[in-house]
Amino acid sequence: MRAAVLRAHGEPLDITEVDDLTPDPKGVVVGVEACGICRSDWHGWQGDWDWLGIQPQPGQILGHEPAGHVLAVGDDVTNFAEGDHVAIPFNLGDGTCMQCRTGHGNTCENPMPLGFVEPVPGAFAEQVHVPAADHNLVHLPDGVSSVDMAGLGCRFMTAFHGLAHRAPVAAGDWVAVHGVGGVGLSAVHIADALGANVVAVDLDDAKLERAEQLGAAETVNAADADDVPAAVQALAGGGCHVSVDALGIAETCRNSVLSLGTRGTHVQIGLTTAEERGMVELPTDVMTMKEIEFVGSLGLPPTRYDEIFRMVSRGKLDPSAVVSETVTLDDVNDKLEAMTHFETEGIPVIDEF
Repeated sequence: MRAAVLRAHGEPLDITEVDDLTPDPKGVVVGVEACGICRSDWHGWQGDWDWLGIQPQPGQILGHEPAGHVLAVGDDVTNFAEGDHVAIPFNLGDGTCMQCRTGHGNTCENPMPLGFVEPVPGAFAEQVHVPAADHNLVHLPDGVSSVDMAGLGCRFMTAFHGLAHRAPVAAGDWVAVHGVGGVGLSAVHIADALGANVVAVDLDDAKLERAEQLGAAETVNAADADDVPAAVQALAGGGCHVSVDALGIAETCRNSVLSLGTRGTHVQIGLTTAEERGMVELPTDVMTMKEIEFVGSLGLPPTRYDEIFRMVSRGKLDPSAVVSETVTLDDVNDKLEAMTHFETEGIPVIDEF
């Protein structure tokens, strides 16, 4: 099968032939029909996140937002069969730890982030293996396309979990989204669907225009604002109820916290770069005086995907609206390079391998 293999951090991925896959007893092999190209892939390509223990090493196949049909099933798998249409969460769990057993498989005690560590080669490939398939795989509803569902593997469902579960957002709330790339645009769309008034913040007018199309009530171009938090607070009538850092740099994290009103909630979705290495200074006195909450959001438990599917079936959510373009596997290096300069918009999806 064809796959995009990491040979050296920051160097073009090697588009090459590798061996076809066979499932282990509890796993399945999925034929990849679509896979999003995510900024997390860019982080892995750059060699970030050694401080988290998930820095991809040479020989790794990247890619963690796949959808497709099951090709082969391990002997011990009971819930999936050849031909099933499935999505694959990026934050695979072992299915046996306390977190997995209590419905929090997205924070498994023995995590296997797809495409980032050696035991789980990623989905920039014609096939991908999913361990503990009965726990990890998600059946897709009838009638949806793999391209439209590709973003569910990471960005869309992480934003959904952050806003619907970790904050959570209520109708009429003001929600700020700092950084409107793929996960940020997903957050804008989801917050709007939940009934919130959304303020989108970015440096790029084209991305802010796309945010308006997806439901943002107001926008702030951070390049034009002397004080971004003050600008957001003014639009929100004194401060937001919820604010999201969808980028993961020190400036957007602090701006997000300072955009909040009293008893607001900051949701951290973006992971940091080599500059921050996971450590960001925060305005702790303001957080204390305003009783501000700071929460993280990582993926979505597989058992809660049906919440998204119910909203999709009723036309309240449309993951395909965040898909910006379809490309081929041979284009993946160009898209990763474009992310270095923040030149991608929405979610580019590979649909030809």
